[in-house]
Amino acid sequence: MSDVKEVADSSFEQEVLRATDPVLVDFWAPWCGPCKMMAPVIDAVAAKYGGKVKVVKLNTDENPNTAGQYQISGIPSLLLFKNGTVLDRVVGYVPEGNLTKFLDKHVGSKTAG
Repeated sequence: MSDVKEVADSSFEQEVLRATDPVLVDFWAPWCGPCKMMAPVIDAVAAKYGGKVKVVKLNTDENPNTAGQYQISGIPSLLLFKNGTVLDRVVGYVPEGNLTKFLDKHVGSKTAG
């Protein structure tokens, strides 16, 4: 079972912008090869940071309004939100270690080692 929740244009504000914890949003599409490669990395990071960072996915094909609002031009795009604001973003496939460093830079490490 995955710790990653799907969000849509209709639920984005409630699930991401109003969240009290930092939220990592994976902007993806079903036809995107690098997005498919990113999926297990996203799942691993969601499990590792459970309770500290909320991880959600947004299908850009089905939710063009939100993707457009955040100027998503390349996917996968990972945006880290806190208090409704984008703190940082990563575009393209990144290995789990890089994504962990990216999150630790903003939210600190949940696990020691």
